[in-house]
Amino acid sequence: MPELPEVETVRRGLQQQTTGHIFEGGEVLHQRSLAYPLSAANFAPTLQGDRIAAWQRRGKYLIAQLSSGGWLGVHLRMTGQLFWVKATEPLEKHTRIRMFFEQGRELRFVDSRTFGQIWLVPPGVPLEQIITGLTRLGPEPFAPEFTPDYLQARLHKTQRTIKAALLDQNIVAGLGNIYADEVCFASGVRPEAIASHLTPVQITKIHSQILAVLEEAIAHGGTTFSDFLNLLGVPGNYGDRAQVYGRRGQPCRVCGTAIERVKITGRSSHFCPQCQI
Repeated sequence: MPELPEVETVRRGLQQQTTGHIFEGGEVLHQRSLAYPLSAANFAPTLQGDRIAAWQRRGKYLIAQLSSGGWLGVHLRMTGQLFWVKATEPLEKHTRIRMFFEQGRELRFVDSRTFGQIWLVPPGVPLEQIITGLTRLGPEPFAPEFTPDYLQARLHKTQRTIKAALLDQNIVAGLGNIYADEVCFASGVRPEAIASHLTPVQITKIHSQILAVLEEAIAHGGTTFSDFLNLLGVPGNYGDRAQVYGRRGQPCRVCGTAIERVKITGRSSHFCPQCQI
């Protein structure tokens, strides 16, 4: 599933390529990909004539502010992709929603497993009323309120592992399996360590490494292990720089010890048994 760096990479591409462009209509090829409350029949008429004012990211959600005062929300989930293409480009097999713009351009939502969704929120309706998942998100990692003290207060209230806590979108928005593993490695903490047992020094380091790991991943366009591509179809290249994720049995880049993998709350977790104590 795309995580914060991948979604932020797509957001930046959308901001650069589509801001200011006017919708000429759209087409829903798979009803499941269009979320409540809009119907497929009303999608194109509702979009037509509206304009993208700006793109935001909240956790793993992409949100376009429209000139009408409405909103366009996107959640890529496991295999969702957005592509900015010429309208004459052949349709990819798993194209679910098409959005048409002037000058023969098109924004396509492609999703092989159909778990992703697009919302079209009318003007005057609170965004969180329609995209309810937004109400459950904790602070953004780069937000002023995400401080070491905040993180310490949240972690000391849970008996879960640090890996499970980092995956909790209510604690911090946007982290997922890849970067939680990378943060634990960079912090020298085992993913199965109990969060409430960590010291203030360890939590301060985890906080700083969340920011550092995410910044590096964004700088490299995110991670592509299977499906992720940016708006123009280019894969991310952070995967080649990953310290532990997806490297089971390979030597640690720091000490040479073989990377191990365990299951934590059903998720594969990678770590170095020498560097993480």
